[in-house]
Formats: sequence, structure tokens, C-alpha cells
Amino acid sequence: ETRRFSDAGDPGTVIDLNPLSEEEKEELSMEMAKLEDEISTLRQVLVAKEKHLVDIKQKMGITPLNEFKHNLSKSWHDVQTSMTYKKTQETLTNAGQKATTALSNVSSAFSKKLGEMKNSPTFKSFEERVETTVTSLKSRVGVPVHSGGSFEDVLNSTANASLQQPAPGNRLNEESMNLK
Repeated sequence: ETRRFSDAGDPGTVIDLNPLSEEEKEELSMEMAKLEDEISTLRQVLVAKEKHLVDIKQKMGITPLNEFKHNLSKSWHDVQTSMTYKKTQETLTNAGQKATTALSNVSSAFSKKLGEMKNSPTFKSFEERVETTVTSLKSRVGVPVHSGGSFEDVLNSTANASLQQPAPGNRLNEESMNLK
């Protein structure tokens, strides 16, 4: 195929867009047909080999699920042995250790602060008021008063005393039964 193009220098320049001769075109056309035929043959061979592979797998008891499991295991192994995974694992391990250390430090500081708070004048004053109130309540209820107990002892003895005293509703029921 030839086309005529105008050029500023020579208005009648002819450029051949297909510089192949008829013989070259025929040769390339035959080579193209041969390649298409080979591709078709290769596709048929591939289909036959895939069918043969499926038959062999069936005879061996290999199912698609087994293959999937195997591929998944292999992929997971490949991931675990990759440098990216190892670096990530190392980073997360370090972060976990740092977090554990930080939490331990916070816990220690919190325990120390609670100890300081328990020994503070404000808490001691509160503790004395509670002890005084409990002693007063015990004397009114008729429970023996033990002096010099710690705050925990006072709380525990008060809790025990309240467990030993019957509820007011129960006393009325007992009294009404005795009257009958």
C-alpha cells in the first residue's frame, strides 16, 4: 500500500507503508498459520495432560481440599520463614516486652502510691473516725469492744458482728412466735 503525503519541500512525496514484497508477505502468512496450528496443538496437549493429572490424583486419593490444605500449609511456612515476618515478629516481641515493663512500672508506682496514701495524715484521720464510729456502734449494739485494732481488724469485726446479729425483721418473727 502506498500513500501520497505532502511535504513542505516536495509536495508529491510517496511513502510505502508496507515495505514487504508479495513473497515476504506470503512467507510471513505461512509462518503465522504454522504458529497458530502449533498453539492449537499445544492447547490440546495441555488439556490432555491436565486430564491425566486429575486421573492420577484421583487414584492417589488427592482431593482438591487436600491440595488446598497443602498449599495453605506451604504458604504459611513460606510466610513464617520470610524476613518480613521475622522482623515483624521481633518488633512485636520487643513491643510486648516494653509494654509488660511499662505495666509493671505503673503497677509498682500505683502500689507505692496506695501505701503512701494509707500512711498519709488524711487517711489516718479517716481511719480514726471510722474506728471511733465502729466502737460507738459496737457499744450501742452490745458487742465487746477491742481497742487498738487496725483499720482492717475493725472492718472485719464489724462485718462479723453484723453477720451474727439477726435482721430486725427476723427478731420480730421470733418474738411473735414466742408469744403464741
